[in-house]
Amino acid sequence: MSAPPSTAPPRPRRPRPGSASAAPTPSKSGERLAKRIARAGLCSRREAEAWIRAGRVAVDGQVVETPALDVTGEQRITVDGRPLPEPEPTRLFRWHKPRGVVTSARDPEGRPTYLERLPTTLPRLMPIGRLDIDSEGLLLLTNDGELKRRLELPSTGWTRRYRVRAFGTVDDAALARLRDGLTVNGIAYGPIEARLDKVQGANVWLTLALKEGKNREVRRVLEHLGLKVNRLIRIAYGPFQLGNLPKNAIEEVPRKVLREQLGTAAFERGRRRPASAGAGRTPAP
Repeated sequence: MSAPPSTAPPRPRRPRPGSASAAPTPSKSGERLAKRIARAGLCSRREAEAWIRAGRVAVDGQVVETPALDVTGEQRITVDGRPLPEPEPTRLFRWHKPRGVVTSARDPEGRPTYLERLPTTLPRLMPIGRLDIDSEGLLLLTNDGELKRRLELPSTGWTRRYRVRAFGTVDDAALARLRDGLTVNGIAYGPIEARLDKVQGANVWLTLALKEGKNREVRRVLEHLGLKVNRLIRIAYGPFQLGNLPKNAIEEVPRKVLREQLGTAAFERGRRRPASAGAGRTPAP
């Protein structure tokens, strides 16, 4: 799914500051407006909050300028003048991201994006976490912006596991010190479990496990130990494994497995509609 096209009807007029209709009546029950938009699959919750602040969202015909608003199922929500789509059932996919692909909807440098590599028969999918252009392996994708947010939070506590090939030498004692966390160039990194698997010529193969997954964390931490990463493969994200999934292949996680791993909260998305295998996927907004 994607943001409404630019040919949408005119946006609702902004009410004058201080007018009686400057904001919809707050709801005493319901859910946050940005959360509702994210559950509809248009974008992540953070992006939805930005859309609201930009005046792109209206509730019951009135433009909303703050995300601090709860809405109910009876209220009419529009984005750029178009009605908010009904939420589809939550879906989660395992994708084997190849090296050389960026994990963003668009790239100003014209490099291949993950959306360009996915089958057009899929709905619009958002990445859970990121892998930089030089990394490969397991990338989870979902059509549910709220689930994306939930699984990216450090408080979720899911372990990310990586297989790493790096140029240089390192001993077990240096790797053991990573368990206490460390600070590199002013950035604090949490505990990392690291194991030396084998030495291959001038390179070493390692297995790393961490919970935070900050930007380029593995590369920066190993560089601090004197290693230069030349291959990085994510093999697991929480309970989901890369396994034998071929490069660039994508497989949907069965709903039974989703319920077992995520609980019923992941499926509370309002009205359930049968997921269409032929649903079109358009570029991200």
